[in-house]
Amino acid sequence: MSFGYQVLGFGGSGTAAVSGNDNGIFGYGTVSGDTAVTNLVSNAGVVATDTTGVGTARKSLAACEYGGDKGIFGFGSTSGPTVKVSMTNLVSNTGVVGTDVSGVGTARHYLTACSFGGDKGIFGYGNTGSQTAITNLVSNAGVVATDTAGVGTARIEPAACEFGGDKGIFGYGQSGATSVSMTNLVSNTGVVATDTTGVGTPRQKQGACDYGYDKGIFAYGEDPSGSLSMSNLVSNAGVVATDVTGVGTARRSLGATQYGGDKGIMAYGESPYFNLSNLVSNAGVVATDVTGVGTARASIGACSYN
Repeated sequence: MSFGYQVLGFGGSGTAAVSGNDNGIFGYGTVSGDTAVTNLVSNAGVVATDTTGVGTARKSLAACEYGGDKGIFGFGSTSGPTVKVSMTNLVSNTGVVGTDVSGVGTARHYLTACSFGGDKGIFGYGNTGSQTAITNLVSNAGVVATDTAGVGTARIEPAACEFGGDKGIFGYGQSGATSVSMTNLVSNTGVVATDTTGVGTPRQKQGACDYGYDKGIFAYGEDPSGSLSMSNLVSNAGVVATDVTGVGTARRSLGATQYGGDKGIMAYGESPYFNLSNLVSNAGVVATDVTGVGTARASIGACSYN
């Protein structure tokens, strides 16, 4: 869920030309226990083998891009017993993960994150001990702000991505014990809007990323019937389309990020634990499974960089 854009200049029409990030990173998650390992994604969508983890091993965290070419992992929970945290780990523009930064804002897990404004980010929703809609903005220097009062339906396990070059969208999740499909748009100044009536199958634990420079996609997830492989495209105006028949292995609790400037990748998840991936073209078409690389795991974070 990452998805920033770099402004390159202005064309003759007066609109900004934008370019997405080339590389991505999947990180943290759980398998037989929590981990901090990461896996880089090349500008061709190739997932690399495990990089030794840095920072506190945890799961159910979120990640997004900031500063145009860097990323941040934040929040989540550790096992034995479950402890919710608010710490963050910055990702450099070469994909190097930094050590733990003391948390700001309410510790929680089962949240999500996306970028907005071209160079900033936002963490939102999750579980603090109860379901919440609070958000935390991330500056273009990777500094997390204190809590902003929640807008929209409090829920856990939604997904988020950027659209329109400088805006974001939170979507789906679980409210109470019920799967939902509503969305909340994020303006280019980081303001979250009230609920928009949902489109598509209500579900949670899906992945989301942008593609095609200004559009987005929600895919996979879980509803009361089990794991899913359907997807829903997001237009450059933030409008969510109806369900598209799924491609690839149905799964939940996966990660998603941009790569190659205008493409996306969905990877990892459960159940059982997977390390396979599915590429998303610059037209929003999800490809068949690619043999997995790295430690199979779920409840991970992902973002783009460089």
